[in-house]
Amino acid sequence: MSEKVRAAVQTGPRQIEIREFDRPKIGADDGLLRVEANGICGSDVEMYKGHMTMRGGFPVIPGHEPMGIVEEVGDEAAKRWGVQPGDRVALEVIVPCRACGDCLTGRYQGCKNRTIGHGVTGVDVAPSLWGGMAEHLYLTPNAILHKIDNTLPAEVAAMFNPLGAGVRWAAKLGGIQLGDTVVVLGAGQRGIASVIAARAAGAGTIIVTGLESDAHKLALAAEFGADHTITVDGDDAEDTVRRVTEITGGAMADVVLELTPMAAQPVTDALLVARHGGRVVLAGLKGNREVPLRTDLIINRALQVFGAFGVDAESNAAAIRLIESRRFPLEKLHTHTFGLDDTALAVETLAGEVPGESPVHVSVHPND
Repeated sequence: MSEKVRAAVQTGPRQIEIREFDRPKIGADDGLLRVEANGICGSDVEMYKGHMTMRGGFPVIPGHEPMGIVEEVGDEAAKRWGVQPGDRVALEVIVPCRACGDCLTGRYQGCKNRTIGHGVTGVDVAPSLWGGMAEHLYLTPNAILHKIDNTLPAEVAAMFNPLGAGVRWAAKLGGIQLGDTVVVLGAGQRGIASVIAARAAGAGTIIVTGLESDAHKLALAAEFGADHTITVDGDDAEDTVRRVTEITGGAMADVVLELTPMAAQPVTDALLVARHGGRVVLAGLKGNREVPLRTDLIINRALQVFGAFGVDAESNAAAIRLIESRRFPLEKLHTHTFGLDDTALAVETLAGEVPGESPVHVSVHPND
């Protein structure tokens, strides 16, 4: 058993290097995860580019979608988490204090005492191994673990986070009912995951928008249940509001999910395509830029607007059950697998910066 752990460390914008760290000593109340796979999402891309900064700053081991095998676990931790060595688990990014008012009333995502997060805590915080882009990840006592089927392909199991986002944003915050019309603005992996969740929740009509460069993603969205796709740029660009009006005969959408990164116009489009009294879920990060918000639309249409912060335990658990059901051919979403040494290339691939590649779901497998 090696006493060192290799990890990819981001030291600044577009700067990632491989370092070695001491393997943590595990006691009664903590554990150690052998990372099988870590999915990459749009926030990883924005952090890599320097558009987003993490609370702990650089250097940091990125990777907030880690899943793998429990390699070591203390007796008390095993009882608390309900796991044993050899179990496969997925980790939530947030590590709450579990004792404050927010935690005790189920609002642990708003925990004001949390200082640790997977993929966002700097390596200066002992024992450094907080991110999924490492051979092993330290399981701190307050970590939130979800058991997941060991027989699933690692790249499919690693989709728990994007699918959890789809479940939370579409089904939970969106409150989709049987027969609802749903519009998903953005055709990334979480947009497609939202299509899956909306279809599983019983949506009647699903409409997805994307860029001309997202043609492969829009095709997948259709395969997973989207009834209509709209290309919003290029020579064949369609106006989102006009097209949704045509498709729905003017009835518009019951639920709208705005998932586009950095773009401002889709926020207005989301308000315009929602029906009177409809729900709008905003989840697309804009890099802390000010975005025009037409509040009169919200008021005059009696819209319910929700901000979507990450994925909670309930949605993660539901997503894992959906993955384990094997109801959907999720392996079709996975396009690229990388080893630890190619972490930067993996992020650049998801960012669309590698010519000739058409990424959807990308993951890093540190021990391959």
